[in-house]
Amino acid sequence: MLMSLLMGSGPCPCCAYSRAASLLPFWPFQSVRRPLVRGASESRSRAEPMLSEELHIDGATIVDPRDGGKTAGMTVITQGGRIVDVVPVGSMRPRPSVQVVDATGKFIVPGYNDMHSHVLELEDPSGGLALMLVEGVTGFRQMSGSPGLLELRRNGDLPIGKESPALLETPGSILTPFNAGSVEEVVAEIRRQKDQGADFVKLGLTSPEVFFAAIAEGKRVGIPILGHLQEGTDALEASRAGFRSIEHLGPGSTIWVSCSSQEEMLRADSYKRPFIKAPPIKIPFLERLIMRRFRTLLINPVAFAHPGDAARLGLAIDTFSEARCDSVAEHFVTDGIWHVPTLVRLRTQELADEPNYERDELLQYMPRENVKKWRQVTERFKKLPRDMLGTFRKAYPRQRALAKRFADSGVRMMVGTDGGALMGPGLTLRQEFAELAEAGFSPLKILQMATINPAEYLGRRDTMGTIERGRDADMVLLDADPLERVENLHRIAGVVRAGFYYSSRDLNALRSRVASTRGYLH
Repeated sequence: MLMSLLMGSGPCPCCAYSRAASLLPFWPFQSVRRPLVRGASESRSRAEPMLSEELHIDGATIVDPRDGGKTAGMTVITQGGRIVDVVPVGSMRPRPSVQVVDATGKFIVPGYNDMHSHVLELEDPSGGLALMLVEGVTGFRQMSGSPGLLELRRNGDLPIGKESPALLETPGSILTPFNAGSVEEVVAEIRRQKDQGADFVKLGLTSPEVFFAAIAEGKRVGIPILGHLQEGTDALEASRAGFRSIEHLGPGSTIWVSCSSQEEMLRADSYKRPFIKAPPIKIPFLERLIMRRFRTLLINPVAFAHPGDAARLGLAIDTFSEARCDSVAEHFVTDGIWHVPTLVRLRTQELADEPNYERDELLQYMPRENVKKWRQVTERFKKLPRDMLGTFRKAYPRQRALAKRFADSGVRMMVGTDGGALMGPGLTLRQEFAELAEAGFSPLKILQMATINPAEYLGRRDTMGTIERGRDADMVLLDADPLERVENLHRIAGVVRAGFYYSSRDLNALRSRVASTRGYLH
């Protein structure tokens, strides 16, 4: 019976996390965190972080993501992890000891931010973090946390080394029926995470009643609530209540139901969906049993989808109403809710049998055991009933179009991959950029979603998101104009992270190191 509860559908790793966590008599992922805690002292010392020396990047064209403006022939000067000046090239002669990068003919943009990552779920995240840096990612939002992770951050023991992007935000434990099974429990859990120093609370799997109680308590104590809309909840009601950020376009059928001409009937059907409850008593060996299943389910939850959930999603898409959808988008804009569509995650799940994934670049970095498990789960996906496979193949292009429609309506969006954990191919920022471009997003819009929009979301416009004096020294140097073609956003000549410069040779060396160890940097 317990295993059957883990077999329901879920469009992303977060749902899989939530399903497993809802049955575990301990904090979600604590068994994953324990090795991470033990290895923290091996990953980095407790010494004060190194500060970068002075760096001059000469002759670049600075691209302003706010409006696409370009200023050619500029020198960007950094020191101690900050941009200390931006001046015309040749107007300031550096000292002989200063590192100077000749960027003549190149373009420089702010560092990219992956606003939906699970990289810190790895026992040793060094390889995943390095691969993110190679793609120009200089900051990330961790989307699953724990009391242990928050303690590591408080103590300065995060397993994040020099060759890594910065952790921008992290939650505590994901809300599930175990830690948020009632209104009273969710209120206590949110207050506990607030006290532990969580930046936000991630809502994974709860009843509709607890869902809205969580949003209300978050507003009361001053901590954002974000994550997954719950089946049976109204997307517009969640938006009005103050839900901060919707991940994966829902997930599932939630937003599609709000956009359907058959909304009332579909919502009533979603209310009938069985709600998972935590076991009333502790069951021996449950942790080991659930975690074994959880690691498999995590690879592609759609391979374990319930026919009823797929049928509801298909009907909601078939009865899509443009007028209703535009009304939903208008409410999202008015309420200021953010979206992180993670198109690559939706694609890798719903089109998992595409042959290109067998040739994906990420496979060479994944541990061999992970590649083996991914192939096993993909075979399971291929054996789903034909009508379910048809629904998923139909769903993905419609989800991509929905993201574009929301963006055109002014809904605020950020990029995210739902990756980092090296569990399967296709979850890279380059591929997310490509999917957004295929949906019709302009290169400038994609650049904004990776730079200035995260800065606005985080309330850090004065320290990140643009190339200006006083901003963090996190930048990407490009070989071609990033506003001409989306591919140019990944023609990376170099990356500056906290004032340290990594040339294309350095970045290729990082790739090679991770590939040689199948997922690790050390």
